Amino acid sequence: MKKLIIAGLVGGLILFIWQLLSFMMLQIHGSQMQFTDKQDEILAALEASGIDEGEYFLPNTASTAPSEEDRVAYIEKYSGKPWAKVSYHKELNMSMGMNMIRGFLIDIVAAFLLAWLLLKFRDLNMKTSVIASLAVGLIGYLTISYLNSVWFETSSWPELIDAVIQWGLVGVWLGWFLNR
Repeated sequence: MKKLIIAGLVGGLILFIWQLLSFMMLQIHGSQMQFTDKQDEILAALEASGIDEGEYFLPNTASTAPSEEDRVAYIEKYSGKPWAKVSYHKELNMSMGMNMIRGFLIDIVAAFLLAWLLLKFRDLNMKTSVIASLAVGLIGYLTISYLNSVWFETSSWPELIDAVIQWGLVGVWLGWFLNR
């Protein structure tokens, strides 16, 4: 159990450090958070609209199931026109403390689960550890980030880079540590 706890803690730290590097220092996700000089106008329009905090897909139909006639009218009205996915919050909170703590705890849990899984392998070695770790990272990427990029027509290259590098590094750590 001690080995599993150490593997999870250090693996979580590796994930957390990579995420800090990826977002803050290397700016791998910079293309997903671009600046527009129209931000003040856009934010003022959203605030003036009186919408509630939440995530919105625009244009969209009301939450009730549209009739076939309404669906056809929607398609005719909006096809070929602009659309947006908006996450709206009423106030910007720059305090990152709790977010960082929650992120680190999730990273520890994820690394712990991977270490637990790897310890179930009969013949665990460095190669198996790295490949299994990459498989876990790629499963997460493909079923979440990549599918979202397909539906919302965005780039998921930053998440692919993260999946390969962070889970590859954790695989190397676990391959070395769990085989000692």
